[in-house]
Amino acid sequence: MPQNAEKVLDHETLFREPEYKAMFENKRSSFEFRVPAEELAKQIAYTKSWEYREKNFSREALTVNPAKACQPLGAVFAAVGFEKTLPFVHGSQGCVAYYRSHFSRHFKEPTSCVSSSMTEDAAVFGGLNNMIDGLANSYNLYKPEMIAVSTTCMAEVIGDDLDAFIKTSKQKGSIPAEFDVPFAHTPAFVGSHITGYDNALQGIIKYFWDGKAGQGEALTRVPNESINFIGGFDGFVCGNLPEIRRMLGLMGVEHTVLCDPSDVWNTPTDGEFRMYDGGTSKAQVEAAINAKATISFQEYSTEKTMKLIKEHGHETVSFNHPMGVTGTDAFLMKVSEITGKPIPPELEKERGRLVDAIADSQAHLHGKRFALYGDPDLMLGMTAFLLELGAEPVHVLSTNGDAEWGRRVQALLDASPFGKNCKAYPKADLWHMRSLLFTEKVDFLIGNTYGKYLERDCGTPLIRLGFPIFDRHHHHRFPIWGYQGGLRVLTMLLDEYFEALDANTIGIGTTDYSYDIIR
Repeated sequence: MPQNAEKVLDHETLFREPEYKAMFENKRSSFEFRVPAEELAKQIAYTKSWEYREKNFSREALTVNPAKACQPLGAVFAAVGFEKTLPFVHGSQGCVAYYRSHFSRHFKEPTSCVSSSMTEDAAVFGGLNNMIDGLANSYNLYKPEMIAVSTTCMAEVIGDDLDAFIKTSKQKGSIPAEFDVPFAHTPAFVGSHITGYDNALQGIIKYFWDGKAGQGEALTRVPNESINFIGGFDGFVCGNLPEIRRMLGLMGVEHTVLCDPSDVWNTPTDGEFRMYDGGTSKAQVEAAINAKATISFQEYSTEKTMKLIKEHGHETVSFNHPMGVTGTDAFLMKVSEITGKPIPPELEKERGRLVDAIADSQAHLHGKRFALYGDPDLMLGMTAFLLELGAEPVHVLSTNGDAEWGRRVQALLDASPFGKNCKAYPKADLWHMRSLLFTEKVDFLIGNTYGKYLERDCGTPLIRLGFPIFDRHHHHRFPIWGYQGGLRVLTMLLDEYFEALDANTIGIGTTDYSYDIIR
């Protein structure tokens, strides 16, 4: 066998060994129903045609490779953003393993999360006993200051009542009566990860502001001059939130970040294990009710949360993942309008540097055709930035974007000369995107790691933005918001452009005619 103590191979090369090649060939010849190679090639060619595209876009009841995740994933993201808070998922162990692995693989940090370990018995008789035991174990083993509970499909199908279960658990002595356990119902079979984030964040804020699920007094708002900031579900949170805090600090704006997981997913290696690091404290959440206004950077990720906050008397403002010059301008001017604080010269200089960088590189990105997919707010922000660069966002797709989102993106495209012949695709999936890439070719694709299979199939270079990103490291540590973030995204676009240029001009004596070193 190819593996031994002296020869340890990574799977990348392991399966190229003769023994594995023989095994795979035997499997194909003995067990697989194989059509003739000619017929296979014919069908593959057909799936790249306009005729197949029309059939593909006519499907109604089937989703193939959706560009989204489920609600509890977003709920765990929200829970991690609060100080010494342990996410508790009322469901099976397998579900929680998926959430933990997704976050740990993206952020390259451990993600603490527990489950009530529901099995077949709980599916029949209910998960109350699982909740009682699970909360007791979590409280005693991991010493959190708060446990944030959410649900999965199993708990929702059988109708488990979290409020009643948590109160019963306290009565049974699992956890102290005064211990904080906010909760949210997050059924995985509807919505997406941004819906779960929204439900969980709303649940936590409502818990503290409205009387701790009937076990305390509702808070009374005494308005002050501070503002609240909510980032939303964001794969670049470790870079984005510090950047926003820096910008608000330069303006002298008193603020609270509601849900801040940027430290827990960016802990140092210094000999100290930090199960909980950073996050918004309970005291900050309670004080946040007094803020003058609340700003969300992702409208579709915080719809219910912002409605709740508005009902408590706040001025609310929602953006759509603002990026680049125009997006950052709008954010800073709104903060200045709300607070009366001027935009400082330091930020004006940063703006000028980004404008200069865009001018330096405009010739390379002007007229380039892009396809992009991801969460609705990211797609709105990225589309606006591409138009700002003079690029053409030909295909803009969001599986968890609704018809209203599609109209907004289309209006954005139609308002720019670079948006001509560009189109939004709400509720579409990555199999739809495959048809688009084959029938209306573009220069580059923007999306998460799962786009690499489209890159291999369609030959369209992938620029990795969004969540999750598994096959590139540390992107999440750098901002994509603000002027500095705009410069970062611009650099990523240009890097891929020059990589593609190199690949297209690498042939000695055939394609390398230019003596310009960039070609």
